[in-house]
Amino acid sequence: MALCLMMFFVSCNHKDKNTGLLEYKGKFPDESAENMELIVSDSGVVSFVVRAPMFNTYRTDSTYTDCPEGITAISYTEYGRMQAILTAKYACNINNNMYKASDNVVIVDVIKGDTLETEEIIWDQRKRIIFSKELVKQKKADGSVNYGDGFEADERFSKYTIFHPHGEMVAIDF
Repeated sequence: MALCLMMFFVSCNHKDKNTGLLEYKGKFPDESAENMELIVSDSGVVSFVVRAPMFNTYRTDSTYTDCPEGITAISYTEYGRMQAILTAKYACNINNNMYKASDNVVIVDVIKGDTLETEEIIWDQRKRIIFSKELVKQKKADGSVNYGDGFEADERFSKYTIFHPHGEMVAIDF
């Protein structure tokens, strides 16, 4: 499951001003695909669905994949219920086991009704967690808004912790 998701979190790139093609370390993609969708399942139960409008593969000393027009990842509970939806305008590979999504990252916890916004998240494939050290904004289902200095969650975003929370807090939450 994690290996399949890894294909969508990718290495950093930029657009060449003359051709409009994407370039990574002076190299253009070896393969490209549009409207990519990956369904990750275990024993017939869908765990994740990942979509990207553009998918590029770069082959240098190692292989990198790139989704420069953004990414949408949907996680599901072990019972097939939609858990969370993550969207970001960009994603890149940090190393073989760490991946970054950035630029207007939004995670919606469909079950709780909460929304988390930040500018960058990191997925640690080995630890099976996602986290951010950037400022986060949490909009709770009850309408309250909290801020924090980062967060950590399981990779399905079913449980998460906001670091140094501040803002509107409902007393019943304590």
